[in-house]
Amino acid sequence: MRVVKISEVKKEPFKHPLFTGPDVTRQVLLPDSKEFEVNVVNFGKGVRNKFHAHDSEQILVVTSGKGMIATEAEEKVIGAGDVVIIPAGEKHWHGATKDSEFSHIYVTRLGSKVTQLEK
Repeated sequence: MRVVKISEVKKEPFKHPLFTGPDVTRQVLLPDSKEFEVNVVNFGKGVRNKFHAHDSEQILVVTSGKGMIATEAEEKVIGAGDVVIIPAGEKHWHGATKDSEFSHIYVTRLGSKVTQLEK
């Protein structure tokens, strides 16, 4: 067994064309997991990811700030303590509101693929 303290995990810049801006960092929480990818993603104010889909379920656990999650059919405001499950294949985006930073833990199946659906 191993306990990880999020506050002790280094934040690294997370540059990827999936994001609408450069103010994003990532904290890799369980680099040795054999089944899951578990990271914290920290978004600066107004930064989100673009529409995308995963080939496995994705779980988001909001840890701080105020964010948005959207599908083609709806948008919802989410905040600390909210847990979201996104079905495999569902087109969606998530990120910070214009007036708040936003952080969440994301969990996906290790090796799952993300398809960016927005330029």
